[in-house]
Amino acid sequence: MKKTGEINGDLSAEVFQLENFLPYRLSVAAETVARLIARNHLAEIGLTMPEWRLVAAVGRFGVLSPTAAGAYAAMDKVKVSRAAASLVGQGLLRQTQDPNDGRGRLLRLTRKGAAVYADLIPTADAIEATLMESLTKAERAVLHKALAKLSAHANAILQPNGADAEE
Repeated sequence: MKKTGEINGDLSAEVFQLENFLPYRLSVAAETVARLIARNHLAEIGLTMPEWRLVAAVGRFGVLSPTAAGAYAAMDKVKVSRAAASLVGQGLLRQTQDPNDGRGRLLRLTRKGAAVYADLIPTADAIEATLMESLTKAERAVLHKALAKLSAHANAILQPNGADAEE
């Protein structure tokens, strides 16, 4: 990642190479894939990436609190709130009071939202298949395993005592 180079006339200085920095590379890959999905798939159904992720999370689990939906969709409270408000406005999501917690809310798909979710499944499969075309079966397995290990390790660093990372 670092190489010796010349900075302000000092030949022994370490040079930081952003293009080889793993967090940067992961971020660029994620952003590129997100743009591909948004341009080729989400535009036609009129959803933003956060809306799509929220529909996918609620569709998978049925009824979720905004906090749980955010955890499953890897989104912060603000993104969940904005996406939920937009989806409610589009008639895709219903937000109700949690009967077990007077202050809590629950999210569930409407019939229209369930239809959109059903359409997302083959679209998501097609996106993944297109992206994975360039990898062998063995490379795919290694990629999935490596990403799972990196995610687990990063989460362990963030939550060293098993505490909830909610801010």
